[in-house]
Amino acid sequence: MNIPKFDETYDVIVAGFGLAGGIAALNASQAGAKTLLIEKSPVPGGLSICSYGAVRSARDPEQAFIYLKTTNDGRTPDDVLRVLANGMCEVETYVRELGRINNAVIVNSVEENTLREKSGDPYRRQIRANYPLPGTDTFYHTTVIDIPGFDAPKIYPWANGAPGGPKLFRIVHQHLLKQGVEIRLATPALRLIADPDTRKVLGIRVSTNGVERNIEARRGVVLACGGFEGNADMKAQFFESKPVLNAAARMNNGDGIRMAQHLGAALWHMWHVHGAYGFKHTDENYPYGIRVKRMPDWFPGEPDKVNVKMAWILVDQAGKRFMSEYQPYTQDTGVRQLQHFDSVTQRFPRNPSFLVCDEEGRKMYPLGKATSNDEGILYEWSDDNLKEVGLGIIKRADSLAELARMLNIDAAEFEQSVARWNALCERGSDDDFKRPAGSMTPIKTAPFYGAPVYATLSNTQGGPVHDAQQRIIDVYGKPIPRLYSTGELGSSFGHLYLSGGNIAECMVTGRIAGRNAATL
Repeated sequence: MNIPKFDETYDVIVAGFGLAGGIAALNASQAGAKTLLIEKSPVPGGLSICSYGAVRSARDPEQAFIYLKTTNDGRTPDDVLRVLANGMCEVETYVRELGRINNAVIVNSVEENTLREKSGDPYRRQIRANYPLPGTDTFYHTTVIDIPGFDAPKIYPWANGAPGGPKLFRIVHQHLLKQGVEIRLATPALRLIADPDTRKVLGIRVSTNGVERNIEARRGVVLACGGFEGNADMKAQFFESKPVLNAAARMNNGDGIRMAQHLGAALWHMWHVHGAYGFKHTDENYPYGIRVKRMPDWFPGEPDKVNVKMAWILVDQAGKRFMSEYQPYTQDTGVRQLQHFDSVTQRFPRNPSFLVCDEEGRKMYPLGKATSNDEGILYEWSDDNLKEVGLGIIKRADSLAELARMLNIDAAEFEQSVARWNALCERGSDDDFKRPAGSMTPIKTAPFYGAPVYATLSNTQGGPVHDAQQRIIDVYGKPIPRLYSTGELGSSFGHLYLSGGNIAECMVTGRIAGRNAATL
């Protein structure tokens, strides 16, 4: 195979303009490399602009490493985890430095909780990691809570997610503009160009307005293309259950994974997803699952501290309750519970499951929260859930028996499950599945509401293996020359996720990948 002719030349090319790609491109440029940042979507931000923007930080690198090693359960090498742990101890300082560009107001968890307490907000940030494992107390979050004069809906009108993500992304975006990094949107990466004998990456083939071009990278290429949330075929192959709905990022089709595979990259963590359970829109053209309301995380061993009511329970396709609906980190591990396979019936009896509440629960708060980062796709869940009833996303019935018929589940079993739940609420203890008592609320007041909910992922963690220098590694354990990855593309998280961990990973690994590519 002959090396194709190049149409233009840069030192470093970064594919993917989410937070990870932005940080990689910024650091490559600051290291003196002429840098090109390309993005498949016509809008920037990737998944990270939809996030809470809470950067997972740490105080002690050894304690952070111990925790990460335990939660990854041998699936990620120690040196890779040490780099991440060390980076988490530096990331608050880095975020604060970046925030000077627009006078951003940045707080850590302690400062943020003080502000929330003063305002009476019950959603306080947990000052430790998610699980009671060695090293948990070293962790906290760093968050951009305000940028003077920044109007997120005006600057990023397509971004529909949590309020913190656009603020953190804005800081990085402004640095890129100030640095003069060339950014090309609606420019998907198609294929890596490499020396056929050595596999040394020489550039990348892209498409812009339907025209394909070959761009040379004199120093290196950084893949920051995200995961495979939007690729139905890959999800069917790597996940046990289907369907697994996608909460956002329909353009994350595994492009970076395939490009790396073409040069022999090994893969890891392909099964591991971050997600919960969510609704399916009745409009078949709406591309996303809609996750259930984000509840505050709670710490295992401290269920008595939970004081936020969860309006619903879940029942399976037989009408039986089967899990604690309120897990310590529901938006992470909730997705796992719905993927159970029953070998007797040869079915996935929990996918979909059915979310059920009563009139009092319906009035508590929006039961769902849509997320997207697309032009022309914006769904806002109603405050009282009645719009969703009108759309048919949620069914309403005057009795539990009628609701069971509407959901096509056994009425007697369903009524028994609700009666059992109400008895547990009166007792003040979920003896069946250990849901925190402070979250329990009965289902007694007609009308009753129900909806199918499916396994729904926020993002995937799998992708090409990388080493501590962010070099992509092949199936024989050797680095592919001049090829790097960052962020969600082959995340280091291989067993239990850490809230804010992917955002921290974007910052930490983006700096490493960008600088290393620039020095070649």
